[in-house]
Amino acid sequence: MHSDEGRVTGPDHPGLLPAGLGGDPGDDGPLQPRSVRDWIVDTLCFLFAAAAGSVPFFVNSLDDSFPESPAFNLLLGMLACGAVWFRRRWPVAIALLLILLSVLYPTVAGASFVAMFTVAVHRKIGVALALTLLSIGSSLLEFRINPIDPETPTTYWTAVGFASALTVLAVGYGVAIRARRQLVMSLAERTRRAETEQELRVDQAKLRERERIAREMHDVLAHRLSLLSMHAGALEFRPDAPAEEIAKAAGVIRASAHQSLVDLREVIYVLRDPESIGEPQRPQITLADLPDLVRESEQAGMDVAFVMDVQHVEDAPAGLGRNAYRIVQEGLTNARKHAPQVTVHVQVSGAKAEGLVIEMRNALQGTRPRQAGGAVPGAGAGLAGLTERATLAGGRLEHGRTTAGEFRLWAWLPWPS
Repeated sequence: MHSDEGRVTGPDHPGLLPAGLGGDPGDDGPLQPRSVRDWIVDTLCFLFAAAAGSVPFFVNSLDDSFPESPAFNLLLGMLACGAVWFRRRWPVAIALLLILLSVLYPTVAGASFVAMFTVAVHRKIGVALALTLLSIGSSLLEFRINPIDPETPTTYWTAVGFASALTVLAVGYGVAIRARRQLVMSLAERTRRAETEQELRVDQAKLRERERIAREMHDVLAHRLSLLSMHAGALEFRPDAPAEEIAKAAGVIRASAHQSLVDLREVIYVLRDPESIGEPQRPQITLADLPDLVRESEQAGMDVAFVMDVQHVEDAPAGLGRNAYRIVQEGLTNARKHAPQVTVHVQVSGAKAEGLVIEMRNALQGTRPRQAGGAVPGAGAGLAGLTERATLAGGRLEHGRTTAGEFRLWAWLPWPS
């Protein structure tokens, strides 16, 4: 007998998973064609059954062992050995038949041991234990019906104990193989599940990366494009403006377009691995760049009341400065789109270990008419992106109308000590 007895292939691990384990005890599924190893195992099982079945010929004389028909016993033993080749298809039925026949015909005993082993491999342990008890009981009857020659040193209980021990050994070996295969199946399932979870994590990481790219692109380009729209709208609204003003506005448009490309390159740098492309060509935005951002909006015609009360600005982490810059940038962009003619109040305060607070307020409606072309359509995802940005940074963000008739944007970002 061999540890690969009863080998059938599974869908994911050929040659390792026996069918029927953990399922219906009477359904092994379609058997696979025998491999070279299967033929070797079946041949060894056949030889074992033949050798064990021939023991009675050597223990007793032919007349004492088979007084009625020695030839019939020999023929039945050969048929039982032949049944070993089909034990995988009907393990329980063949084992039960051979156990019952072994009571009257000792030459069948060897094949019954092999059948018991196959049942232990392919069926639940309850079925194997029931057949084991039946086999031990058949041994008690077998040696009563076919007594041992008193002239030999073998006694009745010795013969019964030896036969029972062989049965228990065959069943125990089969149960061990079944347990090992169940362990292999469990490990294979865990591996498959881990691979699936890893694929899901990769997909989620890709989705988060796409969202991050979209958020950065929106925050940068929406600000620049709104400036372009405002200046272009001014030219459209005043086609009779002096040549100097038209040239100045065109210069601002050209500078804003150039700055948009520069900002886009910066975003791409931030989103890529710094180790793979070396040092950036321009310094990245920090908390100290907020005054320049406000000044740029004022040059575009916005009225901004800016107050910055931050201690040790130069010590602010790069991530904190970038997030604060994007929040103020998006707030100014929204104000420029929805309330272009009102004053926007921007206050930034905080310190190390306390966090950074950003508050922006503006009236809901301006007192002067909008410039032609000044309104820039938005996707409505800016504030949602800011909320997500603040949350990912470990902070929080609030926005909405106040009882005073203003729109308020408030954010708090952590600043570790």
